[in-house]
Amino acid sequence: MKLISIGFGNVVASSRILAVISPDSAPIRRIIQEAKERGMLIDASFGRKTKSVLLMDTDHIILSSVTPETIAARMDAGTEGQA
Repeated sequence: MKLISIGFGNVVASSRILAVISPDSAPIRRIIQEAKERGMLIDASFGRKTKSVLLMDTDHIILSSVTPETIAARMDAGTEGQA
């Protein structure tokens, strides 16, 4: 299992991530609000500006202050050399 850092010492299992997206659009803000109401929102941004939203296969939504590009690069770096 490969763990990806999402900032402030927090890590998530890369195999569980479905998508890493920007929080700027209205549909994503709506998804965040619905997850909060269902108790499925995890805020790992520690009060900083949310720069990325991770959609997990467990139906959890994780907020991070790390950009989607940085998280994607960390995921790509973790898959090098694997068959």
